[in-house]
Order: sequence, then C-alpha cells, then structure tokens
Amino acid sequence: MDIAGNHFRGESVGVNGGLPLNSCPLPTLLSGALLLQIPGAVFWPYFAGAALSLTALFAVWAEVSLARGADKIVSLGRFFFAMPLAIFGAEHFASAKDISQLVPKWIPGTMFWTYFVGAALLAAALSIVLKKHARLAAILLALMFCIFVLTISMPLVVAKPSDRIAWVVMLRDLSFAAGALAFAGTQTGEWRAKGTHKLIILARLVFASVAVFFGVEQLLHPDCVPGVPFARQTPTWIPGHFIWSYVAGLVFVVAGARLLFNSRPRLAATGMGFMVLLLVFFVYVPIWGDEPASISNGLNYIADTLAFAGAVLLLADALPKETQRTLTAQR
Repeated sequence: MDIAGNHFRGESVGVNGGLPLNSCPLPTLLSGALLLQIPGAVFWPYFAGAALSLTALFAVWAEVSLARGADKIVSLGRFFFAMPLAIFGAEHFASAKDISQLVPKWIPGTMFWTYFVGAALLAAALSIVLKKHARLAAILLALMFCIFVLTISMPLVVAKPSDRIAWVVMLRDLSFAAGALAFAGTQTGEWRAKGTHKLIILARLVFASVAVFFGVEQLLHPDCVPGVPFARQTPTWIPGHFIWSYVAGLVFVVAGARLLFNSRPRLAATGMGFMVLLLVFFVYVPIWGDEPASISNGLNYIADTLAFAGAVLLLADALPKETQRTLTAQR
C-alpha cells in the first residue's frame, strides 16, 4: 500500500514501470543486472508477491485440504490478504522517492516513514501467513490503516465531502483494518472457546457499512471499475463490463444488510468475498494483461482488489458457522 490514501491503484500518483530508473538505485541496479534491465520499480513488487505467494501456499495448504465446499475459498483468505501487502511493501522500497511525496507535509522524515511502512507491510504479510506473532501483527496493521484514515483520508473527506473517491479511499482503508481485526480476533482463546470476539463484531459492522456504500456506488456508477469503485472506467472490451458492476453492487448491498443485522453473516461475507474474486479474475486480470509492466495501471489493481477480497474472507472465517439450529432460531 502506498503510504497515503489514494494509493494502491495510483489514482493520484503514478507508480509504474515508467518511473525514472534512479528512483531506487539499489533495486534497479540488482534487477537490471539480473533480469535484462527490468526497472526495480517493476521487478521488486512482482518478486515480493511471488515469494510471499509460494510461502503462503505452503502455509495454508493443510487448512485448504481439510476444508470442504466454500470453506476452501474462505481458508485462503489470509493468503489473498497477505500477498498484496507484500507487493505494496516492496513498492515502498522500489519507488520510495515517489511514494514519499504522499506523506503529509507536516510529518517530518518522509523517507523514513516510507521505508518504515514498507517494512511493516512485509513483516505483517509474513506474520499473518505463517501465524507467527499473528495477533500482534494484525492489530498493529489495523492500527496503521486507522492512522492512514485519520491523518490522510479523513482530512480529504472533511475538506471535500462531495468527493466520492475520498470516501471510497477512506472506507477501503477501514475495510483493510477490519479484515486485520477479524483475523486478530481468531487468534485468541476466547474465540476458540466461544466462537465470538469483540474485534470480530467490530469488523462485521465496519464491513456492513463499507459493503452498502460500495454497492450503492457501483449501482450509481456502473461504468467505473467494480469491487472498490474508483474513478477509472472499466474497459469496454471486457465482456459485460456494465453487468459486472450491477451484479457486484447488488451482492454488496444484500451482503452488507445481512452483516449489519447479523443474519447469516458468514454466508454473506463468503458470498461477497467470492464475488470480489470473480471480479479479480474476469475484470482485473484482463486489465493487468493489457499493461503487465505498469504497476499503477496493472498489478496494483489486482493487488488492491485481492486484498479487499482477502479482508472479507478473513471476516467470513472469523464468523461462526451457521448450523441448522442457528438458522432455525434466526427464522
């Protein structure tokens, strides 16, 4: 994640393969020497994502193999969440000069905080995947996202409340924080004994609000990319480019209402997470394929949306399974 709000997808600052080769001399030198002069700003995010993916697949394989049905997808939540964190962490080192410009001007030591956030994202990704000091890492990660909201996103919303993109950025960051909190809530004895935890309840309510807002935005702006509804328009050459937004919008609104009223919330979160994964493969992978060397217009769109899917699935995994008794009681 770029250190400031608008960010992963390069909505305000372009972080892509066209960056100056001197934006990060060491990574550029290493990757250029080893891989036919591929700029470090392009190579290192891909490398970090691939390395974390291999580590994650080994770490979650046992859980996935034991899961049944839709729970197989749910058990991959921490992989989908952690892999983008590694990509964004690498970007903070490979494109440090550009990302440091996103740090609020009143905060001293912009380069220090750029590298610090990059290291924190990489550490959190590994910790969550390997479940080593995972609860602490997830809580600190959630705190970091909340700091982004308070220092960057919220001032933009207050300054221009009619700017829908500022709202989208703020709620997107809150959803990442909620996903981390949901995961943290599962790393406690209370959750294992009772199946509930205050952090999980908080995460559910946050996702309820985010889902309804994103769903309405997708229905109002079907020409824009679905999932996290930023300003970029969905390419017209993607089959059913309008339909994806309408379907996703309806799923988000229904899932958000279910989460808000605690009506089969695990099913609602699972359905929303699955919907976002479909968007990744059928909308964002084609967008990436059109510009694979562009980080801001290609890889970041996949990573950002995949992180949102992972956060939702972490919530689904934290919520108790609906047994026949609980379903009867809800009716």
